[in-house]
Amino acid sequence: MSSRRMERLAEAIKQEVSKIILYELKDPRISFITVTKAEVAPDLKRAKIYISILGDDVIQKQTLRGLENAKGFIQTKVGSCLQIRYTPLLTFCLDESIKKSAHISKLIDEAVKGSDIIIKSELEE
Repeated sequence: MSSRRMERLAEAIKQEVSKIILYELKDPRISFITVTKAEVAPDLKRAKIYISILGDDVIQKQTLRGLENAKGFIQTKVGSCLQIRYTPLLTFCLDESIKKSAHISKLIDEAVKGSDIIIKSELEE
């Protein structure tokens, strides 16, 4: 299968899962969630859905548990929306890239503030 077709399918799955989570799930454990990426296996039998969850570790674990409980419902809805032979088996993974980029940004800001203090103290001397 061409990589372009797999990219299009992954994007379609990402969009459908996002819509289903946003509009159709009623589980109170699932909130403040963003679907960041979807990866489809070459045989189209599995798909990894990367999600970002706003909140601390407890909220993230509760949300992941809620998504795991709703996985069958989400998979059925995705299968009915997409016109493909096999509905991929969905796996939800926590996307740490946003958290890591925020941490790196914070470190850069602290380094810049530290260098400003050093420069100001050298100018005052």
